[in-house]
Amino acid sequence: MLVSYVTYVSVIFVLMQEVTATSRHYVDRLFDPDPQKVLQGVIDMKNAVIGNNKQKANLIVLGAVPRLLYLLQQSSSSLELRRECSVVLGSLAMGTENNIKSLVDCHIIPALLQGLLCPDLIFIEACLRCLRTVFISPVTPVQLLYTVGPHCDSPSNVSTDGVQHACNQITIHFLAYENTQVSMTLVNVLVDGELLSQVFVRMMQRDQPIEMQLTAAKCLTYMCRAGAIRTDDTCIVLKTLPCLVRMCSKEHLLEERVEGAETLAYLMEPDVELQRIASTTDHLVAMLADYFKYPSSVSAITDIKRLDHDLKHAHELRQAAFKLYASLGSNDEDIRKKITETENMMDRIVSGLSESSIKVRLAAVRCLHSLSRSVQQLRTSFHDHAVWKPLMKLLQNAPDEVLVMASSTLCNLLLEFSPSKEPILESGVIELLCSLTQSDSPALRVNGIWALMNMAFQADQKVKGEIVRCLGTEQLFRLLSDPDTNVLMKTLGLLRNLLSTRPHIDQIMSSHGKQIMQAVTLILEAEHSIEVKEQTLCILANIADGNTAKELIMTNDDMLQKIKYYMGHSNVKLQLAATFCISNLIWNEEDGSQERQDKLREMGFVDILHKLTQAPDPNLSDRAKTAMQQYLA
Repeated sequence: MLVSYVTYVSVIFVLMQEVTATSRHYVDRLFDPDPQKVLQGVIDMKNAVIGNNKQKANLIVLGAVPRLLYLLQQSSSSLELRRECSVVLGSLAMGTENNIKSLVDCHIIPALLQGLLCPDLIFIEACLRCLRTVFISPVTPVQLLYTVGPHCDSPSNVSTDGVQHACNQITIHFLAYENTQVSMTLVNVLVDGELLSQVFVRMMQRDQPIEMQLTAAKCLTYMCRAGAIRTDDTCIVLKTLPCLVRMCSKEHLLEERVEGAETLAYLMEPDVELQRIASTTDHLVAMLADYFKYPSSVSAITDIKRLDHDLKHAHELRQAAFKLYASLGSNDEDIRKKITETENMMDRIVSGLSESSIKVRLAAVRCLHSLSRSVQQLRTSFHDHAVWKPLMKLLQNAPDEVLVMASSTLCNLLLEFSPSKEPILESGVIELLCSLTQSDSPALRVNGIWALMNMAFQADQKVKGEIVRCLGTEQLFRLLSDPDTNVLMKTLGLLRNLLSTRPHIDQIMSSHGKQIMQAVTLILEAEHSIEVKEQTLCILANIADGNTAKELIMTNDDMLQKIKYYMGHSNVKLQLAATFCISNLIWNEEDGSQERQDKLREMGFVDILHKLTQAPDPNLSDRAKTAMQQYLA
């Protein structure tokens, strides 16, 4: 044993020597007098560190960072070498928090900010990516962001030094995107005594270059979405939103219209008030319809190159329009109505679902999902245009991102008041949904089971039987122990819908009762949320409502003790659901009620019910009184 241990240690020691020697070799090449060999050394280093945290740590310890930063900042370094250095530094930053600390200690931030003054966009982008990785880390002191300060020009110089200003704006919106800590700091930055947000407001004025207006609007949008600026702040409502709506008009270039629409969609996505304001600004809903007619035969484009470019990129306009419509209609019923009444809108969505561009298909299904939240639209436009057909086709073979959105939409189309529910059922959708429940993606499992839950609601025995047969009891019980709470909740919802109406309850419990009771026991005994336990007790109450199924509870003393425990629980919802179970078990008009009442009296349930009639919660006390009356009748 001792020999093998010594051998093991020796092997580890040799391996460590090899790793360190290899790492040393990479660092040594950075000092080669031949610039071409230095470049090749950096490229090899880049390939070696991808996904290898050990190699990253070794290189940092061996002093690679100061040398990479030196090469990055030397005007004598070739542009290609500077680009590769910034990519390697970005890769090192994606390692551990210790890596970030080492990079910050080596003054990486000023070096990267200096790099933003280079005219090469690829190099600037690599520096920005690295900066973003550094600033996202919780170990980076946020005060370091003030080093951006000296790079901000005074507003009066904006138009005279556009390149440097563009760099600053790009830096800010790159860093502020989905980064609360950075955004909260930026919002307090002063530029020549003026708040940064006010500088951006000035940059959005109509007499400024379009690119500057757009970039300033994006900076404020990202700061707003990160929670640093309120959505009802005047700089958002009166400046940023109108600026972005303006960018959607047809006098702007294609890329400006795309960027304007996509940024506006992102800005108002979570805020219904901004959606309402945007929907009434400059006829935006109608303006977006032009995105589908571009370039038109009467297009004002005389430049052939521009026309050729726009024809190749026209799908980006359609994608942006669908995104913006999805954002606009995500909450308000009147806006949804306005969108669906826009010329040929539903036809355009249906066409979008089968476009060759995956991005357009995704944006079109997003738009459809947004509109499918409307009961009115499900009953009218969705039915008239049979949107379920292209949606089903989309579900057959699509990447996960599209599948998630398409299956979410299908959940809404399967609600019981949707006229599309019947034809979808007849199209053999159950098998498809059951296969989604086996996906590795929690979102797809949730949607698969959610759609089945909606389908089972007030369904006939044939549909319920088909769901149980196709899903299989094994998969059903696997879903009941799913680590994702949303999946578990929807599976319980499906089970509750399957176990409704007495003949259905008795039929399902006669064939699967043992496993269902086992699953219910496991959930009630495990550490679960109140919502999960409440839903489980509601399933038990449904079982207690069956004619023959209730015997599965009455002959299970362990389960009766659990119900008793939850009747005395501190949470009213659980008390109410447990009391419901007992009420159903002792109901007078049913066969064997006397025997059940006697057994439950002996187990002390009458005393608990009597106590609950005095409960402060009126629903609970009423439910307990109703149950007590069964004993008195």
